Amino acid sequence: MNNRPVIGITMGDAAGVGPEIIMKSLAHASVYEQCRPIVIGDVARLRDAGRRAGVDLEVRSVSQPSEGEFRHGVVDCIDLALIPADLPYGKLSAIAGDAAYQYIARTVDLTSRGELDAICTAPLNKEALHAGGHIFPGHTEMLAHLTGIEEVSMMLVAPNLRVIHVTTHIGLLDAIRKIEPGLVQRTIERAHDTLVRAGIEHPRIGVCGINPHAGENGLFGYGEEEEKIVPAVKVLQERGWDVEGPLPADTLFFRAGRGDFDVVVAMYHDQGHGPVKVMGLEAGVNVTVGLPVIRTSVDHGTAFDIAGKGIADERSLLEAFRQAVDLATRRNELSTAASVA
Repeated sequence: MNNRPVIGITMGDAAGVGPEIIMKSLAHASVYEQCRPIVIGDVARLRDAGRRAGVDLEVRSVSQPSEGEFRHGVVDCIDLALIPADLPYGKLSAIAGDAAYQYIARTVDLTSRGELDAICTAPLNKEALHAGGHIFPGHTEMLAHLTGIEEVSMMLVAPNLRVIHVTTHIGLLDAIRKIEPGLVQRTIERAHDTLVRAGIEHPRIGVCGINPHAGENGLFGYGEEEEKIVPAVKVLQERGWDVEGPLPADTLFFRAGRGDFDVVVAMYHDQGHGPVKVMGLEAGVNVTVGLPVIRTSVDHGTAFDIAGKGIADERSLLEAFRQAVDLATRRNELSTAASVA
């Protein structure tokens, strides 16, 4: 059973639903059949969240992953002890924002030392993160900074649909200015590499346009598709890759939903997020592509409106565990095969 990957779970914003969905998820025996989970967070907060959610689990403090018991009924937690006992749920807190950053920083340190096989993150609140002194748009950019990676991509995974984003947490006008052939090409390459590692030997990749009808030969916009997207697509087609586009986003997502593509390349945040979230927040998983470590996350926020009430849905986190386990296992298999060769 020790071949199960070790998954580091960051607690996210302690004022949100993160502690609760972690406790609810770790109440499922199936999680321990797949992996060895360890939380990086706050022992007292997890115990309180478990009580509120009606989950009867022991939470024990450990200083490093090697001390974990990794058995159902016991939650192993590297306790940073940053959350006051009276910190309210559902309210913006600079303390919780700083703690969310510290959980991620400790987890990145553990992965750099080879003690974790993957990271699974509970949601944080961007405003609280900023109030805590850490000015990042979100997890994706923070992880890139902490791992020293200049450029990563966000991929959302839902049943029958994968979407990777060329741009994410910037305004629409800024996104259009930022999109250029090199960025589009690198994003498609990251998607291709991820899918090959996931066992899809020849990924079918559909690329969205920017304008309605993908510009319709200059009828809409100012030639953005021809200038910013077409050169990248041509380069990758010349490699023999199955890349099609730029295509009208509405048509492309319909075709992807029926199985024509393995991944859709969205040009900006809402172009990609909308179709995934229509399928239900409990179904989506966020995968950061391009990091030296596998990172998956729920595709929902801190849900301050229901935090602390014991009613948050843990299904997205369970799916994030599954994706992390699958990607970590495949990466380890590829590394083993390469070393043998």
